[in-house]
Amino acid sequence: MKALKFVLGILLGLALIATPFSTWQPAPTAGLQSLAVQLDGRKKPLDTVARETVTQIHGSTSYRLESGVREDYFTTFMGLWFNDRDWNQEPFILVNYRPLKESAGLDIERKYFSFKELMQSNLPATLRQVRDKQAAEAELSRDAREALTVADRMSLMLETVARDELPLVPHPTDLKGKWMGIPQALDSYSADEVSDLAGTLELMKLTYAGHRVPEAIEPLALQLHTQLQQLSPEIYPSDRTLSREVLFNRLHAFGKAWQVFAVAFVAMLAVTFVPLPNWYWLPIGTFTVGLGIQLYGFALRVMVADRPPVTNMYESVVWVGFGIAALALIFELKSRARYYLLAAAPLSILALVLADSLPAVLDASIQPLVPVLRDNFWLSVHVPTITLGYACFALAMGLGHIMLSQYWLAPNNKSRITKLSKLNYSVLQVGILLLAAGIILGGIWAHFSWGRFWGWDPKETWAAIALLCYLAPLHGRFVGWVNTFGMAVASVVSFNAVLMAWYGVNFVLSQGLHSYGFGTGGSAGIAALVAADLLFVAATAVRYKSLTRATQSDESSSSSALDPVLVQQSTPAQ
Repeated sequence: MKALKFVLGILLGLALIATPFSTWQPAPTAGLQSLAVQLDGRKKPLDTVARETVTQIHGSTSYRLESGVREDYFTTFMGLWFNDRDWNQEPFILVNYRPLKESAGLDIERKYFSFKELMQSNLPATLRQVRDKQAAEAELSRDAREALTVADRMSLMLETVARDELPLVPHPTDLKGKWMGIPQALDSYSADEVSDLAGTLELMKLTYAGHRVPEAIEPLALQLHTQLQQLSPEIYPSDRTLSREVLFNRLHAFGKAWQVFAVAFVAMLAVTFVPLPNWYWLPIGTFTVGLGIQLYGFALRVMVADRPPVTNMYESVVWVGFGIAALALIFELKSRARYYLLAAAPLSILALVLADSLPAVLDASIQPLVPVLRDNFWLSVHVPTITLGYACFALAMGLGHIMLSQYWLAPNNKSRITKLSKLNYSVLQVGILLLAAGIILGGIWAHFSWGRFWGWDPKETWAAIALLCYLAPLHGRFVGWVNTFGMAVASVVSFNAVLMAWYGVNFVLSQGLHSYGFGTGGSAGIAALVAADLLFVAATAVRYKSLTRATQSDESSSSSALDPVLVQQSTPAQ
């Protein structure tokens, strides 16, 4: 029966992954999407170029027209590339930083503005001041960095609209040589070959102008793909390589994973709090499928990038979400406690949803590695290890929240609270081992990359602070200074040190040698979540104190009531 329930759970997860079925079928614009382009230091399909371009400018993978119609990223990119409307007037550029909108004289309630609106605002004057600071090598404020981000979006839009120089033409002989736009290809290819390419591209533009849908130019795109491939077959990427990356984009494996985790979480809730003991293995099977599709997505991304996922916050967030789920499943299979999955599923879902819904903050694009990260074994070991430590502490934070909630929902259920405390303690021990190992491996990497093991860089310092924030309560528990409630509070509150080492150094401080991971955005939301969480912990502490006083009062009253009887029994008979 257990095996049957497990198989049913797997089938449920696979059914969620398989829908919509169109994901697994060839797209009607597969030939157009798989045209190879060399941009940002690597060769990638046009589908990826479209996704990254629209996301960087608009902050989303879809664009809602004023008519209410929503375009996907590929249709929007084709409109930009073939200039099918007056893009100067389209409210397409994302500006979401409120102080910048105020200083530029823009409507603070809007998120999207047209190129014309931004040029007519005070933004150009602000940008001139920022450029002057850059030239003087002065430290830039958050406002200045946000202004530069908007300037980058505007520049990218100018480059994309009606772009004739899109580097579609491969270098004739050099695998790492620079690709060209069709107009520039005369320097490397014959006039007849370039004329054929230009003719096909022009016919694509005319056909698109008459239909305004990418499907209309699919036959011509296939023709152009063949022509480009025949120019330099040894340099042009293989169809399999290009199709793999298009599948990675279409599959959206990380988005499917959190949906499967959500179903597994609901099923585990039902199994735990409703008398359904024989169905325990169904949510386990479903959760395993979610972990599997996330692992498959990682494998695709690693093959596309040709490197481990170690370069930016997006990859880090997705990897931590995977680590939380994987560690929880391992602990769960060992203990059959149920609470590991109940703690892990919401956190993994949160990580994957944030990575999926905040492209303007968490850049999902695959970029070439900066020199300090290239061909470095120790980096490839250090980053996954230390972020798995973060994942362990996140799982402990989830268990800590479940423990704290017991003081509101079932404070008299001492056995459950004690059980949760033991589960939490095991996770914290593994987390400390992983974080300590990650710090040591980071020091080895720093020795090879920067010539020193430790330099009190902000990232290094906060990693050490995070380790101490967990070592202190664990040692306190060992000697009896920290009780069960104190460990629950510590597992929740100490995660803020991890959050600072993981997010705060890169997105708030933006200082140190780890500059390749710096970014902007999201700090207001993170601060609000942290404040709300600390308020919950404080309220629970007040609740715990009141419960403790009430228990002590009851014990004292019971002792007082028994005292006369004890005295009477101890009095000798006269």
